[in-house]
Amino acid sequence: MSKGKILVVDDDRLVLATLSYGLTQAGFEVIDADNGDDAILLAREHRPELALLDIRMEGLTGFDVAAYLREFLQTPFMFLSAFADEATVAKVKELGAVAYLVKPLDISQIVPAVEAAFARSAPVPQPVPVPAPAAAPVPPPSELPALLDPTAMAVGVLMHRYSLPRDEALSRLLNLAAADGHSVPEQARRIVDAVELLARPGQK
Repeated sequence: MSKGKILVVDDDRLVLATLSYGLTQAGFEVIDADNGDDAILLAREHRPELALLDIRMEGLTGFDVAAYLREFLQTPFMFLSAFADEATVAKVKELGAVAYLVKPLDISQIVPAVEAAFARSAPVPQPVPVPAPAAAPVPPPSELPALLDPTAMAVGVLMHRYSLPRDEALSRLLNLAAADGHSVPEQARRIVDAVELLARPGQK
């Protein structure tokens, strides 16, 4: 039985094939598109329960697709992007994504995020009673709780910049913090701020 129907959109066909295969193997029904126009048409036809969107694509961007999904289909969406600059993060928050994942990520890291997004957006099944005290409060998607956490973003930046797996990127962040005498969140914020500075127009 399928865990849920997900629309995957990325203009990099290799990334698209990898994501689609990995999510299918994880038990999801996958609909894929390599551009924003096809993504919207497929979403209207198949009504997915979640969309995983690359942000920067030719033609309609992931932001354009997300705005359509939110306005007309009420479909939850999450972003997968190599960019974590201030403008991108602000737009992600404005649109109300349920998750924001910074590339590069392998499928073993993406599947848990997708499963968490499904769990967050799905109604609680009635046949299985869940004691009220055990249920943690779920914050509104627009708040993007841990997904925009500076530490998580800094780890993503280090993974992307140095082609590191997540555990090695986290270890590098811890070592940098210790060497500079900063807390881990402060060191993470410094890294994120540096990336945002470099991403500003006119910076090389």
